[in-house]
Amino acid sequence: MPVVVVESPAKAKTINKYLGDNYTVLASYGHVRDLPPKDGSVDPDNEFEMLWEVASDSKKHVKAIADALKDDNELILATDPDREGEAISWHLEEALRKRKSIKKDTPVSRVVFNAITKAAVTEAMKNPRQVDEPLVHAYLARRALDYLVGFKLSPVLWRRLPGAKSAGRVQSVCLRLIVEREMEIEKFNAQEYWSVKAMLTTPRGKEFEARLTMLAGDKLDKFDLANETAAELAVQAISSRDLTVKSVEAKPASRNPSAPFMTSTLQQEASRKFGMGARQTMSAAQRLYEAGHITYMRTDGIDMAPEAVHGARDAIKAKFGDNYVPSSPRMYKNKAKNAQEAHECIRPTDMMADADKLKIMDKDQHRLYDLIYKRTIASQMEAARMERTTAIIGSADDQVELRASGQVMLFDGFLRVYEEGRDDAVLDDDDKSLPQINQGEDASKKSVTPEQHFTQPPPRYTEATLVKKMEELGIGRPSTYASIVTTIQDRDYVRKEKNRLIPEDKGRLVTVFLTNFFRKYVGYEFTANLEAELDDVSAGDRNYKNVLDRFWRDFAVAISEAMDLSITEVLEKINDALAPHIFPPNEDGTDPRLCPNCGEGRLSMRTARAGGAFIGCSNYPECRYTRAFGPPGGDEDTGIPPEGKMLGMDADDKIWIHKGRFGPYVQRGDVTEDNKKPPRQSVPKDWPEEGFALEDIDLEHALKLLSLPRKIGDHPEDGVAVWANIGRYGPYIKHAESTSERGGTNANLENFEEVFTVGMNRAVELIAQKIASRGGRGAAAKPLKELGDHPDSGGPVSIMEGRYGPYVKWEKVNATLPKDIDPNDLTMDQAVLLIEEKAAKGGRKRKAPAKKKTTKKKAAAKK
Repeated sequence: MPVVVVESPAKAKTINKYLGDNYTVLASYGHVRDLPPKDGSVDPDNEFEMLWEVASDSKKHVKAIADALKDDNELILATDPDREGEAISWHLEEALRKRKSIKKDTPVSRVVFNAITKAAVTEAMKNPRQVDEPLVHAYLARRALDYLVGFKLSPVLWRRLPGAKSAGRVQSVCLRLIVEREMEIEKFNAQEYWSVKAMLTTPRGKEFEARLTMLAGDKLDKFDLANETAAELAVQAISSRDLTVKSVEAKPASRNPSAPFMTSTLQQEASRKFGMGARQTMSAAQRLYEAGHITYMRTDGIDMAPEAVHGARDAIKAKFGDNYVPSSPRMYKNKAKNAQEAHECIRPTDMMADADKLKIMDKDQHRLYDLIYKRTIASQMEAARMERTTAIIGSADDQVELRASGQVMLFDGFLRVYEEGRDDAVLDDDDKSLPQINQGEDASKKSVTPEQHFTQPPPRYTEATLVKKMEELGIGRPSTYASIVTTIQDRDYVRKEKNRLIPEDKGRLVTVFLTNFFRKYVGYEFTANLEAELDDVSAGDRNYKNVLDRFWRDFAVAISEAMDLSITEVLEKINDALAPHIFPPNEDGTDPRLCPNCGEGRLSMRTARAGGAFIGCSNYPECRYTRAFGPPGGDEDTGIPPEGKMLGMDADDKIWIHKGRFGPYVQRGDVTEDNKKPPRQSVPKDWPEEGFALEDIDLEHALKLLSLPRKIGDHPEDGVAVWANIGRYGPYIKHAESTSERGGTNANLENFEEVFTVGMNRAVELIAQKIASRGGRGAAAKPLKELGDHPDSGGPVSIMEGRYGPYVKWEKVNATLPKDIDPNDLTMDQAVLLIEEKAAKGGRKRKAPAKKKTTKKKAAAKK
């Protein structure tokens, strides 16, 4: 029986069902080998030799495949039909050959299928081939490049820009897109302009809206009505004239459907319609593929197999009738730059099976399949037909002219099933319908209204528009979009708010650093050209080691030069580059970098390893002025100025709220020579309730926070104090003499408000639950029997119940009781003897492994 290997157990289960008992189908559980995450795994000085290591989790899966090959001496590699799938097959073959599980007479073949259906799998088994070497070389080149950038550039960031986490070949370019868009928005100056609309009435009493397009005989451009005065003059010009319909023109129009999905467009549409992130989308699509519902979901292709086209046309005819089936099938050509190895589009495997028929229970999978199904069916449907009407209304003296437009749907075509979403929807006047309007008839004025507008900055990226931009630039590939967008969020370089991607200060700093010192390597054109070279490698037209060598020669020099920079040089460069953001000009013309505290020092960006970037005074430590990184005056979400905001007085103390490097906090009193660390308490996010704005924190809230930690009372069983407090991981109670004491028992509270209200009964219950959940650890163990004080050295000797049976305890010595001795019969003399024997052996057992380890090291040294 041949051994067939696929990536996932779900896929293995489905394929096993199709192949039957004549095959053994096993899963590799993804990649089985990777480069160890340490320096030296790729050796540029040795023709880029790569040191691969079987992951610890993968060893058992490789062993299972190796064991199966002992009985069935044939291996069929059936991993996914793309570069990553080819790489997994290559890794498996290499790992099995290294184990000598593949012998000289073991047939090894590679099969690929675009869909997990019986027909596709059976057909693939009839057409085996060998592992595609150029595809593997393309994978090796990408893996080496990503490793070299990550392991050579990231340490430069750590040493020259403390607080930064990592850099990546494509990740950093993607981050640059988001940061530069944010800078565009910050630099944007809104421009005012006006428009004028009139509500008109036909002789039959039907109303319609028209827009002013000509004034004083001249065509109006966008900014011609620059202010309210100009708009009011335009309103008077219309109001003082009679209007007549000068022309009415109706033109037929049509709309064609969008192409079927490929990876990028699926991610974009799922984001627009459902707010699904790229990772969430691909996870749901993966499960649909493994269940056999859709074709392979990582593809740049939009063409559809002939049998699928005929299946779609049959489904359209059956569901909607002949009118919705075009006379000939629609053909789509790939427009993607640097298209990856050709695959079919993402489509259902059964065109007659909609989401309801399949009864998919998972919400994400159900709505994603419905989206794919409708888009695929619509792509082969007849065009939508409509009639667009434009009416020109003007005055007899030709001084004013207005335009009214609208459309009427004549045949809905593909729109009956599906309409593509828009990234930033714009109301189109043509979407409205018009009443019957005849040339030459009067148009009565019901109202004439001026409207003020301002130009808008470019919108922040969503995951959908970011993927679209990366695709346009030729950066990244279908299999990488989701991980790239996810990584920059996981690194805290970018946050997602209302589906928009906003750069964090850390991400902004990394981008400025890289664009100043590694500009070439975060360049859009350079990255796209490198992707094109890697595509050439996959096509067999370029040697991958030559690509790596050209990249490394220049990159190594750039790394060396950057390491020669001092942190001061780096920070000054960043200060200058980010000056418009962190030191914007003052309205009074004074120096924006002059310290507002001492009036002498110069403000500059500084970094701390734990807290990241902040703004500090050059006169430190004499002047300890700091403020959060970013523009002065507090950020727009908090309203807290750099020097903090005084909330009021309590007794003789000023109560402040500050924006610190680790977030907002409240403070009692000022920092003075005698009071360098006044009482402080962090302000929890969304406290006292979700959506509560930080600028609404008042004196009452601050005093409530500063009352923490709150002593609830003494525990009724042991008299040890019980506290309620807010910590690093949220609200909690602590059973210990003080909140600063290490140890004790901590138990989480459900919400922040409970910190101020929880009583002793509830606290005792939570502490007991916590102790029970960890098997009693943390509770004071009670002796089975107390024998008294040690006769020679003093100190209580007790018999305790342990995890592995009863034992004698004296100070730090624990001696296990022999099985033939009943704890109730043990005498002090016997206990002392057991203690002495245990102490002679080295005291506590946990010391023993350390001794063995030392012995091994000495033995190794002797060798």
